[in-house]
Amino acid sequence: MAAIARWCVKHRLVAVLLWLLALGGVTTGAAIAGSAYSNDYEVPGTESGRATALLAQGFHGAGGDSDTIVWHTDRGSVRAADVEQRMTAMLHKVEDLPGIASVTSPYGSAQGRISEDGRTAYADVTFDAQASDIPEAQAKALVDTARAAATDDVQVELGGEAVGLTEAPGGHIAEIVGVAVAAVVLFLAFGSLAASVLPIATALVSVGIAYSGIVLLGHLMTVADFAPMLGMLIGLGVGIDYALFIVTRHRKGLKRGLSVEEAARTAVATTGRAVVFAGATVCIALLGMLILRLSFLNGVAIAACLTVVLTVAASVTLLPALLSLIGMRALSRRERRRLADHGPQPELPTGFAARWSAFVERHPKLLGAVAAVVMAVLALPTLSLHLGSSDQGNHPATATTRKAYDLIAEGFGPGTNGPLTLVASLDGADDRLALDQLPAKLSHTQGVESVSPITYDRAGDTGVLVVVPDSSPQSKATSELVDRLRDDVLPAAADGTSLQVHVGGVTASYDDFAEIIVGKLPLFVGVVIALGCALLLLAFRSIGIPLKAALMNVAAVASAFGVVVAIFQWGWGSELLGLGSAGPIEPFLPVIMVSVLFGLSMDYQVFLVSRMYEEWLETGDNRRAVRVGLAETSRVINSAAVIMISVFLAFVLSGERVIAMFGIALAAAVALDAFVLRTLLVPALMHMLGGANWWLPRWLDRRLPRISIEPPECRAAADARDAGGAGAGTGAEPIDAIDALDTIDDVDVIEAVEAAEDRAKIPVQKVITAKAEETEDVRDIAG
Repeated sequence: MAAIARWCVKHRLVAVLLWLLALGGVTTGAAIAGSAYSNDYEVPGTESGRATALLAQGFHGAGGDSDTIVWHTDRGSVRAADVEQRMTAMLHKVEDLPGIASVTSPYGSAQGRISEDGRTAYADVTFDAQASDIPEAQAKALVDTARAAATDDVQVELGGEAVGLTEAPGGHIAEIVGVAVAAVVLFLAFGSLAASVLPIATALVSVGIAYSGIVLLGHLMTVADFAPMLGMLIGLGVGIDYALFIVTRHRKGLKRGLSVEEAARTAVATTGRAVVFAGATVCIALLGMLILRLSFLNGVAIAACLTVVLTVAASVTLLPALLSLIGMRALSRRERRRLADHGPQPELPTGFAARWSAFVERHPKLLGAVAAVVMAVLALPTLSLHLGSSDQGNHPATATTRKAYDLIAEGFGPGTNGPLTLVASLDGADDRLALDQLPAKLSHTQGVESVSPITYDRAGDTGVLVVVPDSSPQSKATSELVDRLRDDVLPAAADGTSLQVHVGGVTASYDDFAEIIVGKLPLFVGVVIALGCALLLLAFRSIGIPLKAALMNVAAVASAFGVVVAIFQWGWGSELLGLGSAGPIEPFLPVIMVSVLFGLSMDYQVFLVSRMYEEWLETGDNRRAVRVGLAETSRVINSAAVIMISVFLAFVLSGERVIAMFGIALAAAVALDAFVLRTLLVPALMHMLGGANWWLPRWLDRRLPRISIEPPECRAAADARDAGGAGAGTGAEPIDAIDALDTIDDVDVIEAVEAAEDRAKIPVQKVITAKAEETEDVRDIAG
């Protein structure tokens, strides 16, 4: 790491130009190639997948995306001559639009498309391609043509996946808001405009390359349309945070009197190691999705992993080059004047961070119990998690897709928005006879509202009928109907024949996808936890640290899911946030969220425990290691958390339900992780466990490869202590300041003496003198 930093500092202009050339080149390539995203939830081998394939094979063009034009009048009837004439003319224009395969009008021979009260009607519009392959211009032409037929008395709305493409929010308001808030936090933390800009610039360059790279990746494999936004969300969060940690270490080096080049090299050689390690844990968690063998998730995993790799690379190469360019301006003017007037001064962990660290040390059991209760309460809603197809009924109330959904539900029943498609493959007269008898049996099945007549293809070997449930597509009752048809009704109808009837449709597809996800979820979570624990075991040479990290990560994920369930599934505030009405959670969300949350949770674990580990190696005193590690890292961890939370919450403004779910889940997880787990529960547990935190069997220690994220001098101190026996820092330290000065009320004094004791290299008088510049109380006591 030191060699990389040295080269980047020495050739800083070359390093910056290489990154800018990469950004320009990849962005240009993406602009030329265009996007090719695909939201293909179909899984080969599932029943819904077979239904879709059979439908496309027997009815060419019927496998395309089906959308709906709905019109409603509060006065008169949609059968009125002027309304029928106007709507029929509009449907003829729609039929002539490019990309339209067919239009089914309610005024023709088609039945059931006009409500009983005569106030609502709808027409089916079928494209010649799936929604993911339909150009937005074609979808917009449909919307514009249909909406042009609206009058003061006739309301016209549209629904369907292709129509939903026209409602995708434009611009980058979410990213701008997130970056702006991050800039404010960085400026407050550093007091230097130049230092504040660098983390943001580093993150923007790396995320910009990643975003364009994901666009190109869509031409090579299946990549969901939300993958670029998800990658940007993760990349901005971790990219700014990683750069923040390195810049903070660099600034400390400058305050200690190091040159700009030496400070940058030292920052990358120390904190940069932790950044690389943290990024590796995020990537491992993300790539864990590959074991599910679902093409839809493979693209999301690789896209997000690409973003993290680029942010890490920029943090350890581009950032030191930029740090060397701004020189001493990484410090504020006040800090530069103080350094010039007084020379290097010891930077002590003071203020609230030190007081909190001492408070946790004195009350670990009480605080640990409080933290555990908070996490448990927030995790309770997770027990009612319902995976399913949140649909256009969950869109904001102002969207045309939501209005069309509500009009159809009111006029024809909720199941009309998500009918089930039954597709049969026929082989002989017996099969056809059994299929002809099926509609009568289905009409008496619990949960079925209506059944359409059977339609056969030209060859007569494929038949299709539509079943309308009496419940909405996202309802559990509809999922139960799918299971009832597959397990009982259809097998009984085909008894004694070779008839095979497959159930497809939106609800069936989501249910099949969710079933596969849930079935593989235990294996996936186990692999991610095992790999994360293995990395921590190698880095910290401890059994306890990885086990606690796994427990904390599970707690963070469960609590974050609790927040998501409360907002999106129970609907607590979802309409106020502009996220639509309550509905089920997308089936792919648990896998992606577990990957991302495990990775991000591991980040703070690495940064917190790595500082404790350094102190443990130097002193062999667990109590001191936990106290000093928490005091010195909590401030920067909390600043980083505020930045990441701001970035994640800003993506709620994107207007996309899935991205908003990710944003709120990640923001909740980071907030709980930083402010409850890492600064409260983890140090409390480590104080209670004592030296057992760092226990590792000697036979295992000898066999494990070594991954060093600590500075070399820390390892040297540990080796010297081990060689010198117990007298070298394993318990023969001076009496702890907390115990010796427990009766003194002024905690600042305790901090000063503690810092002097913890850093034996600094004379106590020098520490007290430095502290006296900040507080009159210490000066009085020192005198």
